[in-house]
Amino acid sequence: MKAMFRFCVVAVAAVLLNACSLLEVKLESGIEPLPKDQLNMRVFSRDFSTVFYSQVESAADLIERNTDSIPVQSNTLMWKINAEQNLQHTIFQASPTAAMVDTWVFTEQMAQFFDTGAGKNLFAEQQSAAVETSKNLRDQFERTVQKLGGTNFKKNKEFVKQYVASHPIKDMAFARESAFTDWLEFHQISEFDAVTTFGTVPEVMSDISDRMAMIAEQMPKILGWKAELYALHSNINADEIQRTLTSISDTSAKFQQLMAQSPEMMQSLAVDMRKELTPLLAQLSADTDDKLKQLSVERQALELMVKNERQALEAMVARERAAAAVDLEQISQNAVEVVFQEITKTLKSLILYFVLFLVVVFFAPLGLGVWLGKRMQVKKLSKPVLKPATKAESAK
Repeated sequence: MKAMFRFCVVAVAAVLLNACSLLEVKLESGIEPLPKDQLNMRVFSRDFSTVFYSQVESAADLIERNTDSIPVQSNTLMWKINAEQNLQHTIFQASPTAAMVDTWVFTEQMAQFFDTGAGKNLFAEQQSAAVETSKNLRDQFERTVQKLGGTNFKKNKEFVKQYVASHPIKDMAFARESAFTDWLEFHQISEFDAVTTFGTVPEVMSDISDRMAMIAEQMPKILGWKAELYALHSNINADEIQRTLTSISDTSAKFQQLMAQSPEMMQSLAVDMRKELTPLLAQLSADTDDKLKQLSVERQALELMVKNERQALEAMVARERAAAAVDLEQISQNAVEVVFQEITKTLKSLILYFVLFLVVVFFAPLGLGVWLGKRMQVKKLSKPVLKPATKAESAK
């Protein structure tokens, strides 16, 4: 029996392990890996980010060291902050193709902004440093895209030129939208066919790891630049901030030393403060309760007033509706009466005209004929009758 039991346990374990392996294979086989060209795009974009950060920071720091103008220094800080934040948004997208297109558009927009756009005078006499750096980054990105894009490079470059011409960067905030949707429309690609897979589990985990590493590396620098920008516009000196922090640290250390040396005194001070503050807290609590009660009464009065006003408004609306109904009924009756009166007048006029028409058309010719006949008869009766002459009269 024991041997049989052990055999059953081993068989069940083997079946379960086989089922788990089949499930694992099935799950893994249901995930489509990224194509090789898209993996190359992702690797290239991530490598380009390091070059981008390095060149932008070097150019901005060089401009800042060679000027005493606060606006120019402020623009260098905003260039580093907004350019690097926008590059993070363009590179770390779900689709490597979208990341490549959007990064290409952003580099072209930045080069156009500093060369001939709205930012061509932001760095005064050192403007050439920003223009040269932006164009260098754009050209470097285009060269690598040309190697990856193959036959579609010219068509993609045409799209980038058109998009940048119609969507330029307008200020140092670098406010912009992703160009991937317009790129899909330009190539007549459906949005449902744009992203077919996010890659296998290792590829997704690698992408997440890259994102976290980039955020951990760039976030302290961006926060530091924002603090410098705030201090620059608030007239705060960095040395004064450092001296203030040092003073606070010294005071805190002395206070801790005092507490360590005189624990009984600090305990007594805490008891005294509790005794002194207890009546004040009690009075404050009582005043607060009183104000809350008063507020509750006032709220009830306000609710009652609102209720009465609402009832009065409803009654007024009902009266106005009834009066309007009565007026409408009277207006309808008057309108009906006036209409029937006008119709009666019109019918009378039509009957009169019809009678006159009959008289003129039928009775007038008849009466004229009768009158002419009578007149002709009268003339005929009044004419003398001639008798024939006799022979004697003829002889005479």
